[in-house]
Amino acid sequence: MKIRIVLLALLLISASTFAQQKLTKGIWRGTLQIPSGELPFNFEVKDTAGHQQIAIINGSERFRVNNIKIKDDSVLIQMPLFDSEFKLKFEGASLKGNWVRHLGERDVLIPFAAEPGVAYRFKESEPTKYSIAGTWSAIIGVDQPDTTVAIFKQTGSKVTGTFLTTTGDYRYLEGSLSGNKLSLSCFDGGHAFLFTATLKDEYTLVDGLFGKTPWHAVRNENAKLPDAYSLTFLKPSYKKLEFSFPDLDGNKVSLSDARFKNKVVIVEIMGSWCPNCMDQTAYLVNYYKKYHNKGVEVVDLAYERTTDFNKSKASLLREKNHFNIPYPILITGHTSNKKETGESLPALANFFSFPTTLIIDKKGDVRKIYTGFSGPGTGEYYTEFISQFEKITQDLLAEK
Repeated sequence: MKIRIVLLALLLISASTFAQQKLTKGIWRGTLQIPSGELPFNFEVKDTAGHQQIAIINGSERFRVNNIKIKDDSVLIQMPLFDSEFKLKFEGASLKGNWVRHLGERDVLIPFAAEPGVAYRFKESEPTKYSIAGTWSAIIGVDQPDTTVAIFKQTGSKVTGTFLTTTGDYRYLEGSLSGNKLSLSCFDGGHAFLFTATLKDEYTLVDGLFGKTPWHAVRNENAKLPDAYSLTFLKPSYKKLEFSFPDLDGNKVSLSDARFKNKVVIVEIMGSWCPNCMDQTAYLVNYYKKYHNKGVEVVDLAYERTTDFNKSKASLLREKNHFNIPYPILITGHTSNKKETGESLPALANFFSFPTTLIIDKKGDVRKIYTGFSGPGTGEYYTEFISQFEKITQDLLAEK
């Protein structure tokens, strides 16, 4: 009898211990084991309004994650936007498990571990006497190389920046220059980026790898991309964009509807899986608040990883609720395959990027098409986009 009582007491103590277990507050270092090596990022754990919250750190960005569930020794962290989650277990105060990405009809598991109280991202083997701060011309890939503009800032050995491409940017990269070895990473819940390279001299980055894709760069303060308003256009016989797709409630929406009549209309071709679309949506929500009462409407055309309406709806509802999107989101029923996207909108020529944004005047004619998106991680490029985009809006609103 005494043995049973002791065992019961031990079980109750054990259960109580698990029930009370929490994530250690403060800065953590997480690592994803991707095919090309270890991809690190940092996050901060806070106690907020009686529950724990995580802020993923990328440069100046703090990406909040609120959906954290702890049961016994298991931890489930649901990412707020992208269809992914962490399934983890405590190992002492540390965590170990998998980052699970739900990609349409399949799941991808990537091993993950995290340790509290570790503030560095990349361990520096030696101090640096070099600086890569500035603008660079970069080439990513070999068979179909992607010409990009790299912009870096540096304080001591800490480096932040991004790569701009014709389809968008690589968001907030953060890392370090250790000796002449450059390491940069970014994690946003949907995508994990890892860049490494060697600084050959103050003008040249060589032996670069983006995952397993080679890249190199040369310093060029005048580097720039082609005009984003010149890359996608309407076919010669078209002036207007036509579509009819259901919204999240299943109601068909088209540009011939009364709400769009005599309005300047912004059509964003996007997907809930797309990080650049996420950045553009954050901007468009504020843009809509500023210009809606002046005669502007916005509508999203969503191309998801799956053609299943309900799965697409669930993903898009996460985005709608996260950003408090006040304008319609339409489920096109087509996947994010770029060829399929182009075919679903036959007026478009040379579609190749998510997001792509069409600016339509009060007569219903497409006046401008902007390819890609330079988000807040690009600094002055983002500011320049806003200035130009809103100037076009104001000019179209002024037209009779």
